[in-house]
Amino acid sequence: MDGANLKNFLIYGSYGYTGQLIVEQAVKEGLKPLLAGRDEKQLRAQAEKFGLEYRAFSMDDTAALDSALLKVDAVLHCAGPFVLTFRQMAEACIRTKRHYVDISGEIEGFEALVAMDEEAKRAGIMLLPGGGFDVVPSDCLIAHVAGKLAGATHVELYIKSIGSGVSRGTARSGIENSHRAGRIRREGKIVSVPNVWGSKNIDFGRGPTRVISVGWGDVSTAYHSTGIPNVTVYMGLPAAMITMMRVTRYVGFLLYTRTAKNFIKWFIGKFLAPGPSRKQNEYGFALLIAEVSDGKQTVRAKLKTPEAYHLTALTSVEVIKHILSSDYKTGFQTPSKVYGADFILQFAGVTREGL
Repeated sequence: MDGANLKNFLIYGSYGYTGQLIVEQAVKEGLKPLLAGRDEKQLRAQAEKFGLEYRAFSMDDTAALDSALLKVDAVLHCAGPFVLTFRQMAEACIRTKRHYVDISGEIEGFEALVAMDEEAKRAGIMLLPGGGFDVVPSDCLIAHVAGKLAGATHVELYIKSIGSGVSRGTARSGIENSHRAGRIRREGKIVSVPNVWGSKNIDFGRGPTRVISVGWGDVSTAYHSTGIPNVTVYMGLPAAMITMMRVTRYVGFLLYTRTAKNFIKWFIGKFLAPGPSRKQNEYGFALLIAEVSDGKQTVRAKLKTPEAYHLTALTSVEVIKHILSSDYKTGFQTPSKVYGADFILQFAGVTREGL
């Protein structure tokens, strides 16, 4: 790809909750993305609001997808559940030699894109999944502490969100992946464990918070960023949710059928709010602690960030800006591998401290 001709990018799923935040941030920064998705009515309204162009098509329409990609130089893929959509978009990006960025946090997609590394290099493009809250801040924090302890063998990540909420898209992705047990990485391999496999009390600065192990995206990406072979991620969740997750160990199979998943996703769309309110976007925040050890020494650091969905808009647009300025590495990449552990520090509201 001729870097001198990089000009614009496409946002697929632009009218979803997070997609809307990303479009607003892109326009605020002077960009004019091409909007895309399946729903022409929503696209038209959004395009008219911001004075942008749009293309309505399903990703199953290969000709329409490729035609749209040939109008831009990069894609910011925002249409989940990503386990159902990432492959069509990534393969189209390789075919058309366009850079791929998404805001997924789904391990299956990350690992599948790792396997496309050589194809992407031959096409001269970058594949960078996890361009949002999952996994930019956590990946940068893990890379930071890993850089302070050569030979680390274990990494543990702890996450707590304060004053935020969950979007419909995130909830639907959770349902779509509900049949997959929790995941951890052991000796370089991703292995399945029961829900609520691990539980700890972690002090984020205001007393202990109960956190449980979750199959967060860093189970995949931390290994590719640092080479550390053992990775576990923990998250603070409401007690009721933890109890429900524990119950799925025994009755989860009743929820894992396609009929059950489709019904629950319909219910989410009908009754769950689109996502956190604008007030929550503005005042919510997240705390992350990363800890690496080699069996003898331990290094820890904490990161404070803006609310997760707001941060996703900031980081994903910034990644796209780098790509449009010809600042990228071909092949599969993680945020810290291509832009460094300090990439996250440029955003207002982000602070990092050693512990």
